[in-house]
Amino acid sequence: MRPPRAKYFNTTGPCDPRLHYMLPPAPRLPEARTLIEMDRYFVLHAPRQTGKTTMLRTLAADLSAEGDIAALLFSCERAKVAGDDYGAAEEMLLDSIRQAAARSGWPKRLLPPDPWPRIRAGSQFIMALSEWCHRSPRRVVLLMDEIDALQGESLVSILSQLRDGHNARPDGEPFPASVVLCGLRDLRDYKIASGGAPDRYNAASPFNILRKSLRLGDFTADQVAELYDQHTQTAGQEFTKDAVDRVYELTQGQPWLVNALADEIITEMRVTDTITVESVDVAKERLIRARATHLDSLAARLQDPRVKRVMEPIVAGGPYIDRHNTKDLAYARDLGLITQTPPPQVANPIYREVILRVLGDLTEQNINADPRSFVLPDGRFDLPRLLREFVVFWREHGEVLIQQEGYHEAACQIILMAFLHRLVNGGGYLDREYAAGTKRLDVLVRWPYSGPDGERLMQREAMELKVWRPGAEDPEPEGLAQLDRYLDRLTLTTGVLVIFDRRPEALPWRERGDFDQATTPSGRQVTVLRV
Repeated sequence: MRPPRAKYFNTTGPCDPRLHYMLPPAPRLPEARTLIEMDRYFVLHAPRQTGKTTMLRTLAADLSAEGDIAALLFSCERAKVAGDDYGAAEEMLLDSIRQAAARSGWPKRLLPPDPWPRIRAGSQFIMALSEWCHRSPRRVVLLMDEIDALQGESLVSILSQLRDGHNARPDGEPFPASVVLCGLRDLRDYKIASGGAPDRYNAASPFNILRKSLRLGDFTADQVAELYDQHTQTAGQEFTKDAVDRVYELTQGQPWLVNALADEIITEMRVTDTITVESVDVAKERLIRARATHLDSLAARLQDPRVKRVMEPIVAGGPYIDRHNTKDLAYARDLGLITQTPPPQVANPIYREVILRVLGDLTEQNINADPRSFVLPDGRFDLPRLLREFVVFWREHGEVLIQQEGYHEAACQIILMAFLHRLVNGGGYLDREYAAGTKRLDVLVRWPYSGPDGERLMQREAMELKVWRPGAEDPEPEGLAQLDRYLDRLTLTTGVLVIFDRRPEALPWRERGDFDQATTPSGRQVTVLRV
């Protein structure tokens, strides 16, 4: 007999338990099965690469194996090209259903009719499903993956037919017992697209039949440890507890990122010893630099006006003052870009880095300084020199770059972050913290170096970024108090407060760049840079 294939961490498409390390899908969303058993129609939504298709595939297989239900998972993706041509969309969906059923291995008596009954466009879908359910000896359950692919009139037509079929069931008309609509978007977006009010079950909306909207969440810290332990049990290679904790800290349990970091370390970096925090940090940097497909698609979203209206205040640390922005916030949450609960902030540290690097790309192209020249003879990083160099850069390029920056309100933060990244990231690390309403951006420079006896040490330098906007008071007192709390959390004795002056009466650009020493409320001596 051939030995079993070695398993690996999956980063492309649904998981296969024969090939991939994976968590049992059903416990991640136990309510889905309950709703199906109650013959409910409902929405399952989550960002891309979180395990939706894997969950649905397992659910369909488990239900069908039990003998009472014919549960079929199929994708609506090919119907995207139909646009508003709802007749073409119906044909494509029915083709997808037939092909998925043929792959299922079901006995012939469970398969849909061949051919489907022919009827005019706009009624084809409901009549085909009715005929199938009439013939099937089991209750039919449809799990419609990638429902987001349907557009415009096609979406309205399919949803309307599902509603009509659902509402005819009490009169004895055969129709699927349960339908699961799975995609990125939450219930309110389908209601809006199909003509209903987003905040109530509107009788005019095809979606007044939906019982619930479920969201597939990210992994917990314990689930990350459980997933990684599968590799340890199979291959004998351990992850230190600190490494697992670091993965959770960087990813906040986002399933693709959790798998991608492990895959990068094991498959690409070919680490064979115990996996440590250092390996995780290197893998994180490699993933970001390579701009893997998942991260690239995230970056592409940043120019979407709906995303920009959400992300700009987050990066700038400003408040949300547009009451109509709640729809944009919900959209960004559905994409997995920001946290599910207030205050709005980027979903995880890896996304935070990707966002600032993408937004700061234009600035990086204008930086000519050699990163190696900032390394001191003892191996430490010369932060004071970097700040002096930034003043020169700001005087020469700041005004032009601010005007060209698409995220205008966050331009100062983006430009300094790009400068730091260009000069620090060759040998060190940048950790950034920012969220809407904080009125600041926190930065920690971590620079590894060797001590006099060859021991591995880590230099840490903390910075706080503030913007002095027109009509506001001098942000220095607040900035010193905020920096004080940041230094206290990091157990550091000193730091840097950078204040960008955006007032019309500020000094001319070529005269900016004053360095001062100031005392925080707790008595720490810190550097204040005004540009």
